[in-house]
Amino acid sequence: MDFLPILQSLSSGFPYLMMHFGVTVGLWVLGVWLYIAITPYKEMVLIRQNNVAAAVSLAGAMLGLAIPLAFAMAVSVSVADIIIWGIVTIFIQIAVYRVIDVLMRGLAKRVEANEIAPAIFVAAVKLSVAAFNAAAVSG
Repeated sequence: MDFLPILQSLSSGFPYLMMHFGVTVGLWVLGVWLYIAITPYKEMVLIRQNNVAAAVSLAGAMLGLAIPLAFAMAVSVSVADIIIWGIVTIFIQIAVYRVIDVLMRGLAKRVEANEIAPAIFVAAVKLSVAAFNAAAVSG
């Protein structure tokens, strides 16, 4: 078996892989930071205090942001494409959180009180919307 074509493909494609991966991870970090910034409670403080509800809610947000960003990266043809669709998917995911927050009055207080049921519900909604968001991006 001749490995030369495989190695040539790897050497020419690896820089693009790393660039696309890095941009996508950067967008994900930005999205997580924005999410944490808009929530009225301090997720990391609560998680350090062993608040499972905060961990479930934040995990749902992190995965909810990662899934459509991964699909955006998979179908994009350039870094600019990843950035544009990545910003759109982040906006959608954060907007969904804001809608859930309004509809579920007292969500922040319930998460702070370590109520697991609302945290699981909100995480499930975030992940469901992420799946729809990813499908729409990959069209």
